[in-house]
Amino acid sequence: MTDFWRPAGAGVASVLAGVGAAELVSAFVVQNGSPILTVGSLVIDLAPPWLKEAVISVFGTGDKAFLIVSLAVVVVLGAGLAGWLESIRPPVGRILIGIGGAVGVLAALTRSGNGIVDAVPSALAAVIAILVLGALIRMLRDTEPTRVAPSGRVSRRRFVGTTAATAAGGALALVIGQAVANGFRTASAARAAIRLPQPAQTAAPIPAGASFDIPGLSPIVTPNADFYRIDTALQIPGIDPHDWRLRITGMVEQEVELTFAELLKLPLEESTTTLTCVSNEIGGDLIGNATWLGYPIRHLLARARPSADADMVLSTSQDGWTASTPLTALTDERNAILAVGMNGTPLPLEHGYPVRMVVPGLYGYVSATKWVVSLEVTRFDKHTSYWTDRGWSERGPVKLSSRIDVPAAGRQVKAGTVAVAGVAWSQHVGVSAVHVSVDDGPWQEATLADAISPDTWRQWRYAWDAAPGAHTLRVRATDAKGLVQTSTVRDVVPDGATGLHTVQVTVV
Repeated sequence: MTDFWRPAGAGVASVLAGVGAAELVSAFVVQNGSPILTVGSLVIDLAPPWLKEAVISVFGTGDKAFLIVSLAVVVVLGAGLAGWLESIRPPVGRILIGIGGAVGVLAALTRSGNGIVDAVPSALAAVIAILVLGALIRMLRDTEPTRVAPSGRVSRRRFVGTTAATAAGGALALVIGQAVANGFRTASAARAAIRLPQPAQTAAPIPAGASFDIPGLSPIVTPNADFYRIDTALQIPGIDPHDWRLRITGMVEQEVELTFAELLKLPLEESTTTLTCVSNEIGGDLIGNATWLGYPIRHLLARARPSADADMVLSTSQDGWTASTPLTALTDERNAILAVGMNGTPLPLEHGYPVRMVVPGLYGYVSATKWVVSLEVTRFDKHTSYWTDRGWSERGPVKLSSRIDVPAAGRQVKAGTVAVAGVAWSQHVGVSAVHVSVDDGPWQEATLADAISPDTWRQWRYAWDAAPGAHTLRVRATDAKGLVQTSTVRDVVPDGATGLHTVQVTVV
């Protein structure tokens, strides 16, 4: 056959039928078997760190949507190719679909906690797609004229209609399967019914002078809806709080198990803490400040009585993601908590509901485990975690940094006194000073807003007498120990970016 589009359409319709059926089975029978999400998770696991960083730097918190759209494009192109190959060189197209199904099966089997049953949807998708492709290509051949049937035994209109109906049915099944499988609906209803207990210890009041009233300046407390989200979960885990358990195991004298109801009955504490992603580039926005409600992890570890030889806690998320946190960071005086609340509400689903970890002073990749279900007390020389297996450092203390929020890069401002403002942070150490340089001139001291605590960022402002022309603004911070932010530029890999945030503005 010289025609390409009709067999390609048959291939796309066949794969849609298979994937749609698989998503329905995954929704109603096999909770963790979605071919789309398992293959997407495998891609995330196998992607090199530089590629992950490139995607995050371009798309930010839209990286998951970008991945799913990219996968969909690849699947559609592959399905079209399979249909065309099947029409000219059978059974090559069906073999290609079988290979795709094998990738789905492999992806399902390699996910943490999955078993052979979780691979059934991917296998089913391949089988159905192969059978449907064979049937559609046979129908396509029957549209060709013969001596017995000069117009073909099947009309082309019938073939196109059957192909379109197959594709539409598969797409509908896919949408229904994804909607039903979205367990976070149930979790969302449970979350809405939760009434957080009053904290036994409230957070330190936010000083009236902690925030400057400057348009464009990041608010001192980040609203939940604006808080950055970086994780590896394509589908937000839908965890029923009645089923949630936290287990503390490993190098301990006494293993501990805790239910959600038991956690809520403990004397919970409020604290305001800034969290930062290690992928945050200089001047980036992968940082946020919130008031958290939770229970100190050090008290639970005290129950378990860790071995004197232990130096690390391996935390695991419900979806299998892991983080390796220094044991000292969970047992010293900092308020490292199992958080259940965020800014006065139960944790949003995308931020770890029902329970996540919040650890001041450490980047999230070694501490901020969402949907946490286990803490294993161990050693760094015995276990590694998700990101350390991929080339990142095993310990991730947050680096001193600062950012200019206003004026934004590339903006035009009017000559005269211009408010230059932003935020600076050195979690669990604190910021003592911020300085601004204009056009590589001398460093001028900025005015700091009042500090909430050493675990949060601080706003700053500087009154700049701006003259017409193009100008370069640069900022640097000094922490509470006297360390000055380095100007040496380093990438986010392996333990966080360094350098000074610089913006160019035009004064008119």
